[in-house]
Amino acid sequence: MRRSLGGTVAALSLVLLVACSGPGSPSGSAGSGSGGGAASAPGAAPGPADSDPARQVVTTATASLAVKDPAKGAQRVSELVESAGGRVDERTEQAGSGENGSEGAAADLVVRVPAAALTTLLADLDNLGDVGNVSVSRSDVTSKTVDLDARISALETSVARLQGLMDDAASTADLLEAEKALSERQANLESLQSQRALLADQVELSTLTVHLRPIGVAPPGGPDGFLEGLGTGWKALVSCLGVAVVVLGVLLPWLAVAGLVAAAVLVLLRTVRRRTAGPATAPPAPPHG
Repeated sequence: MRRSLGGTVAALSLVLLVACSGPGSPSGSAGSGSGGGAASAPGAAPGPADSDPARQVVTTATASLAVKDPAKGAQRVSELVESAGGRVDERTEQAGSGENGSEGAAADLVVRVPAAALTTLLADLDNLGDVGNVSVSRSDVTSKTVDLDARISALETSVARLQGLMDDAASTADLLEAEKALSERQANLESLQSQRALLADQVELSTLTVHLRPIGVAPPGGPDGFLEGLGTGWKALVSCLGVAVVVLGVLLPWLAVAGLVAAAVLVLLRTVRRRTAGPATAPPAPPHG
């Protein structure tokens, strides 16, 4: 009885041991499988996005801004550009005239800002005044960049080979010919490198042209509404009248002299006509019988 009980206990223990170890094997194999997948991920072949070269885009933008003082506005724009890591290439300011000193006042800037900061800079212009026309254009120059890089690499290889030929030149004629070819290759290489550097600068730094005008002055594109159009028309009328008065003041002395000359000419012509008309109209002498 004791033997049968001991055998039963041993059999149950063996069944429990097998049951516990059985599920562990699949989990262990699954764990090893997942581990193998994670290890193979870094070595996987790159997708299409990884194999394509980075896009090279040249961005240019223009914006018009209505501010109280164009000169101060230009200074604020310059500060924003410099804080964004850019630079000001051109800056022109035109002083105003009139009672409030705003007539004719304007400022124009050509700035270069990092391409990633252009959108933020355009948004920051709203804090300086009323933003008018905004235009942004982008040009993909990836193919041109790849072509320049390939041509530069080929010329660099050619230059290195020609330098090796010069070192191994067996005669003076061979040396001179190699030097001539080398100078041509180096000139072409420097030209391509300059083009590549300029293109890289245009891609890295976007070009933004900003026009600042006083508030109330119509933008170059024309007034935005009836009131602005009415104000612009009135200012244009006053300006035209002012110009007409100035022109009249300049021409008045000449007109006076021309009138005197014309009057003298008319008097002279009338005198000549009277003298010539007198003898012609005299009655003929009666015939003598």
